[in-house]
Amino acid sequence: MPTHSQLAARPRSGLTGDFVGAAVAAALVTAAFVVPRIASDPWRRSLYAGAAPLFGEWLPHVGWGTVPAVAVAAGVVLYGPTLAGSLPWRRLLVLAWLTAITWAFTLAMVDGWHRGFAGRLTDSHEYLHEVGGVTDISVMLRGFSGRILDFQPDSWTTHVSGHPPGALSFFVLLDRVGLGGGGWAGLACLLIGTSTAVAVAVALGALGAQDRARAALPFLALAPAALWFAVSADAVFAGVTAWAVALFAVASRSEGRHIIAVAAGMLFGFGIYLSYGMVLMALPAVAVLIAARTARPLLPALLGALVVAAAFTVAGFWWLDGYHLVVQRYYQGIAAERPFAYWWWANLAATLCALGLATAAALHRALSLPRLRALDPTALLVVGALCAIVVADASALSKAETERIWLPFAIWVLAATAFLPRSGARAWLTVQAGGALLIAHTILTNW
Repeated sequence: MPTHSQLAARPRSGLTGDFVGAAVAAALVTAAFVVPRIASDPWRRSLYAGAAPLFGEWLPHVGWGTVPAVAVAAGVVLYGPTLAGSLPWRRLLVLAWLTAITWAFTLAMVDGWHRGFAGRLTDSHEYLHEVGGVTDISVMLRGFSGRILDFQPDSWTTHVSGHPPGALSFFVLLDRVGLGGGGWAGLACLLIGTSTAVAVAVALGALGAQDRARAALPFLALAPAALWFAVSADAVFAGVTAWAVALFAVASRSEGRHIIAVAAGMLFGFGIYLSYGMVLMALPAVAVLIAARTARPLLPALLGALVVAAAFTVAGFWWLDGYHLVVQRYYQGIAAERPFAYWWWANLAATLCALGLATAAALHRALSLPRLRALDPTALLVVGALCAIVVADASALSKAETERIWLPFAIWVLAATAFLPRSGARAWLTVQAGGALLIAHTILTNW
């Protein structure tokens, strides 16, 4: 069985596979964009996505964020790989987070302050629309399930009804501490969402793969997923669950592991009260246990998760009731018309838009049997996230908009870029940045 060092000693092997992976991904994305353009008008309208497979509208444009975004991309391409290999670990993590924040914010500013950032979460379908009506959080929790189904006088708006009450509670609490409005909400999404780059690196470092974390950090900081980090609550879901996985990884190897594991469990628990789909983050968590070759953090983490679940249950919200009602609500809306025959594969194309072609190029390296047999931590986390995506897709409960809905899974798949040859890192970073900039300037995304 090859060791990690032996696997790392062959960085240039598989170049053909890299290009094949990127080409297949590019073909899938192209097909997903072309098919709606050549289909009949009724079928195209049934997609409910003007720029399918992405949720938005075709609108070539530039904004004041254009030049700064290009400058950030150029800086990461030119200096990112070198700094990732030479900076002290903690300083590198701080720099990666600041870079991710700047990248996501400048991309959002291509659409302007209101349209690209401060106004996104104030839409009539969004969380902030309901914040003013919540005068008592405990009353809201007790009556939450009764307002999930549509066509009632007091039905929740689309996004509030589609998630457990943790998501609405988060924005209500922001408002209560004086951080109300779209600007503060957008900033919270931006800071929490972009911290996923650091969380992934921390998890890999804790599992003994700091070299892989360093290699992946420029790609994590410059991820095309940043297009949706500054403008959707799913960025918060991604951040909370990413740190849950990171702390779980730390707990598997460190002193004081029980306290850290409980904290990880509480974040996992809160995650499933932010989004029902976050139960699938159990799959990356299992990958952590396999990579660490231990189950010691499992029981303390379960305890932490149960504490959160108990708190919401005592407050009046039963998660399973909410889930079953959400499935009904899902098919009361446009999901009943969106054709699964298109979206089951177009979902993957939309997610590839968030991952970038470099990630697709690296997947065959992450999925290689020698790495999986050696229990390579990075490869296992990538596999765990991919399994979560496959299950989510098969559920048929995510037809469209997966470029944001699957952000919590996508950021772990991005770790596959750690396996790309160091000599080609700048070229692949250029591809990543180019894809993100192209989407930002040709599609007016809804998130």
